[in-house]
Amino acid sequence: VMHFADEDGFVPPEAVGKIRDTFSDRSEIEIYNYPGVDQAFPPNIKNSYHKPSTMMAYTRSLALLRSVMGPIYNLSQLWDMHCYHEFATRDVPATMSTMVDEPYVNHIPTMTGGVGSEQLSRFYKYHFVDANPDDTALIPISRTIGTDRLVDEMLFCFTHSREIDWMLPGVEPTGKYVEIPLVAIVNFRGDKLCHEHIYWDQASVLVQLGLIDSNELPVAGHETAVKLVDESQPSNTLMRNWASSEGKPIN
Repeated sequence: VMHFADEDGFVPPEAVGKIRDTFSDRSEIEIYNYPGVDQAFPPNIKNSYHKPSTMMAYTRSLALLRSVMGPIYNLSQLWDMHCYHEFATRDVPATMSTMVDEPYVNHIPTMTGGVGSEQLSRFYKYHFVDANPDDTALIPISRTIGTDRLVDEMLFCFTHSREIDWMLPGVEPTGKYVEIPLVAIVNFRGDKLCHEHIYWDQASVLVQLGLIDSNELPVAGHETAVKLVDESQPSNTLMRNWASSEGKPIN
């Protein structure tokens, strides 16, 4: 595995191109570029440290090492156990036991979660585990598993029967049922969860709760969940100009 920074003055793009050409017939050689950074993007030099590039380079190198040396972990099973304690047993200590000593969770749309064991334990105990409605359900759609990362695509379903601090902070219960596509990107260190980045379309949640008007904005409600399961549902319904291209030449 070779890593090259695009701004590296010692190995300019022309040199990287020649290296790629040299190994173009070697499928076992992997070559990666990192745009916008110089050669010292790993954390040993603080002034040029670039976290996203460093994390990607780390995972790619780790994939090579584990493929020949191991160890191999069942990341899917580890994630299932974590979710089981979050949503089934609702046991905070058991949930935290599946994670590294200083993990973090970031729910991107609402910036809720926690960094470090103390803050995250507090978040889970008082603002997450018991904040989820009794009928909360996770319906799996797809799961992609890498060397130290898992991407889980699901439908997150619930009745808004109580205030849900982490998803709808400050919103009083509406009693309405919600189904929302949700994606979790989960990073592992060894056999423990290290961090979670959780994404969903907050506008769709608000539409389904009647808190914003989908007729006034380019947002969709429950239809997003339906189309995730059934791709034959109409596309481009929010695009007013979609009909204008009907019958026009493609090439």
